[in-house]
Amino acid sequence: MRQHQGRSRSRRTAAAVTALAMLAAGCASNGGATAGSDSEAAEVSSDRLEELRLGYFPNVTHAPAIVGVEDGILADALGDTELTTRTFNSGTEVIEALLSGALDASYIGPSPAINGHGRSEGQALRIVSGATSGGASLVVRDGIDSPDDLVGKTLSTPSLGNTQDVALRAWLADQGFETTLEGGGEVTIQPQDNAAILETFISGQIDGAWVPEPWLTRLLAEGDGQVLVDERDLWPDGQFVTTHLIVSTQLLEDHPDVVRDLLTGHLDTLDQLESDPEGSQQTVADAIETLTGVGLNTDVLAGAWDNLTFTPDPVADSLRKGAQDAAEVGIHDPVDLDGIYELGLLNELLAARDEQEVSQ
Repeated sequence: MRQHQGRSRSRRTAAAVTALAMLAAGCASNGGATAGSDSEAAEVSSDRLEELRLGYFPNVTHAPAIVGVEDGILADALGDTELTTRTFNSGTEVIEALLSGALDASYIGPSPAINGHGRSEGQALRIVSGATSGGASLVVRDGIDSPDDLVGKTLSTPSLGNTQDVALRAWLADQGFETTLEGGGEVTIQPQDNAAILETFISGQIDGAWVPEPWLTRLLAEGDGQVLVDERDLWPDGQFVTTHLIVSTQLLEDHPDVVRDLLTGHLDTLDQLESDPEGSQQTVADAIETLTGVGLNTDVLAGAWDNLTFTPDPVADSLRKGAQDAAEVGIHDPVDLDGIYELGLLNELLAARDEQEVSQ
């Protein structure tokens, strides 16, 4: 893992980002506290948080984090609270850091957020906004044209139990195929990291993979693959959560003002992604190369960008379906998701911008 310090710039929205949010008194029987406009106010510390520790991944699906950090938008919104950032390679690492108290907030995929919520019995984290939707597909080699052609084949996912792994196993089950976590069954699933997936697909060692961007586009461009299943086709309106923003419950309890500021910067970043896609793509490409040492082809990045939607909507129904699917395919026991969302602050900010509020 590498660490990266966000750059600051002059604050553009000082009045909005210094407003103190109302903290809601307990929302659920699990004792997790939440913040929202429709709840009773709770006492909060008058001390301004000195440092916010934010995590994210150096990949395209975390473009809202990358652009927010690199262009100084998040640091600007946080004002007197210093932003420090840390990049991760897996959601498991993020959850470990958050549970240990080493991280305050992070951009993260749905499966690790569900796992963290379950491990902490609903106490450790809250989803406060969506970030990215879409950008995942099952890509296969030439000659595989239908689900029936997958019998006896080997497919890959980025890791056992991750978001794409759950999606593949659930889809195969819907097609009537048996799989096992150990790689047995009618279709073999071989989890491996994304770079290895590309290599083994090109070499013919695997027959396909359910992957996120930009690996989806790279399998098509560099591996001559074809899309068998576009995951957008499996969801209402083609929307499913790929990345969202979580914060520790402790941060939300003690410093709702800082969470509000973070969300303000997050929304400002989403506006920039929409208004300047070409500049944002260049920012993402430069940051990924700096953080990982590996450059990203501009055509690949543009192709991946077209498959993603950057949105504050957490697409909550897709998270719940993902949790149900994970339990059904044996990834983990059923998880009670009650209290995982706290969207009150986000909806206050959206209403102030005359933008549509989101639901959970």
